[in-house]
Amino acid sequence: MNQDISPIDLRHQIRAGDFTGNTSGYSKGYVQGNLCILPADWASEFLQFCQFNPKPCPLIGMASAPGEYHIRALGDDLDIRTDIPSYKVFENGELQEEVTDITNHWRDDLVSFVLGCSFSFEEALLADGLDIRNVSEGVNVPMYRTSINCASAGRFSSKMVVSMRPMVPADAIRAIQICTRFPAVHGAPIHFGDPDLIGIADINNPEFGDAVTIRENEVPVFWACGVTPQVAVEQAKPPFCITHSPGCMLVTDMPNSQLAVM
Repeated sequence: MNQDISPIDLRHQIRAGDFTGNTSGYSKGYVQGNLCILPADWASEFLQFCQFNPKPCPLIGMASAPGEYHIRALGDDLDIRTDIPSYKVFENGELQEEVTDITNHWRDDLVSFVLGCSFSFEEALLADGLDIRNVSEGVNVPMYRTSINCASAGRFSSKMVVSMRPMVPADAIRAIQICTRFPAVHGAPIHFGDPDLIGIADINNPEFGDAVTIRENEVPVFWACGVTPQVAVEQAKPPFCITHSPGCMLVTDMPNSQLAVM
């Protein structure tokens, strides 16, 4: 499939079951989002968790009411239930299944949250000539659980999950400068260098995504990651929750440039 496909056409392909892979690199120029869907009586605490932890949980969209599955601010003809390539369904914090359509799971009390995704700032890094290893190697970005505590909110607490891209130090500094302009999609990296300092024991074995090559003279550069809410859900154990599968994002009609600050 042509990676320059428009967001609405890509959503239609996903809805029809004709696209089921990772969305990294597709619909260049447009924001992609992480998804978390919770019952209404858990929604206010999750919203507070996002507000307390804007680096891993940058909120870019939210359903206007329970049961609403069209977030019109993020796209025309956008259906939360069908327009993501893969969803994870949790009960009491335990993963039950991964599915490509959640229409049969939908309930009138569910509230949808969409969080900013690192794929947006990857585009800005690529435009500056930086090598993004997961893109150049055609795999999902590696993601790791860390020892960094997120701020708790009600029943939600978590260690932070991070994504990693290896770079030579000069490029890491440039990445910090570029990503500082995108606070709504995780912003600047939170760490680079020794992974042990943030509790990562084996850089070659990510808990989520795929391992990438780290070349001589490169350092791992770590960004706060939108998989963090999934870890918070595992710990909080709400009776029901749906998230995206890592790398399978909601592709919106919102331009990446709309999230940049000068």
